[in-house]
Amino acid sequence: MLDRLAAAAVLAVAAAFPLAAQSAADDGVEPWTEAVVSVTDLEESAGWLVDHGGWREVASGALDPSEIAYWNLPESVTGAFLKICAPEVDAGCVRYVRFDGAEQRVIRLAARPWDTGGIFSIMLRTEDARAAFDAAIARGWWAESQPYAFTFGGSDLVNVVIRGPHGVNYALYERKAPPFDAFPVGALSRAFNAMRMVKDQPKALAFYRDTLGFGVLFDAPFTDPEPRSNNFSVPANLATSLVRRAAVAQPVLPGETGRVEVMEFEGFEGRDFSEHASPPNLGIISLRYPVRDLGAYLESLAARGLEPTYESDAVTIPGIGTVAIAAVRDPDGNLTEFYDAP
Repeated sequence: MLDRLAAAAVLAVAAAFPLAAQSAADDGVEPWTEAVVSVTDLEESAGWLVDHGGWREVASGALDPSEIAYWNLPESVTGAFLKICAPEVDAGCVRYVRFDGAEQRVIRLAARPWDTGGIFSIMLRTEDARAAFDAAIARGWWAESQPYAFTFGGSDLVNVVIRGPHGVNYALYERKAPPFDAFPVGALSRAFNAMRMVKDQPKALAFYRDTLGFGVLFDAPFTDPEPRSNNFSVPANLATSLVRRAAVAQPVLPGETGRVEVMEFEGFEGRDFSEHASPPNLGIISLRYPVRDLGAYLESLAARGLEPTYESDAVTIPGIGTVAIAAVRDPDGNLTEFYDAP
């Protein structure tokens, strides 16, 4: 739910965590290039982004056996993928994968926003949130709310959370003021952030800051200024008192892309879906960050007590290449991947 902050605020937060803010960048970690989303129908899952947003196919085909093995799935499992990107960009993309011959369930099955575990949403910008909402509803998709206007971080925003197949959410941000010009927006921009709902926000943020070495862009509570319907379905009579504590971290500060957001609904005890946040289950699986020297970065993570959940020296990922890759889990069970990109 966070937007671009004033430069002074960014510098103030970075100064509070000087070592962590530089660590990932010093290790050559760059903004994430793609989100990996497990689905059963590649074309339908991509359809709204393609038809309304003008996103384009950049790669498609069969899943390589090396990627299936990397996920520790049986040799009998096969699959296919479709990678799409926003117009004129090659990062902030979405890779839809379909696993065949595998037992699956939805990661965040029948979940509400305050339920934890599993990646809640992929975030995009838009020039017209209402038009994007209408297009999603017209194709039979749903939404957490109707477009919701609010002010945050010095920006006037309109937000809506669109829900596609398997409960995959796309959070849209239309910035009314001041103008946004960091990258092209259009009907549906590149993905720039992804939200995780967490049990303990300070603990989750500490993982990204102190273990992964990400810089902290923002860490603050939020309540609605008046009792009204809102973008996370919090009842209007609780909207002014329920604290939504959110923080954004990213490997490179300053910057408008490659972000990860953690949010806790203080006082709401939801269900925990963390045990299901693994492939081949359906939903948002991970974000993939390129790293200049993956081996050196993994050594630095090991020194901080973090070992990979999945790891391989050679995985063929069409649209990226044959790379060394590793995935780690955060305190809420969510996966983040890093791949070697010299």
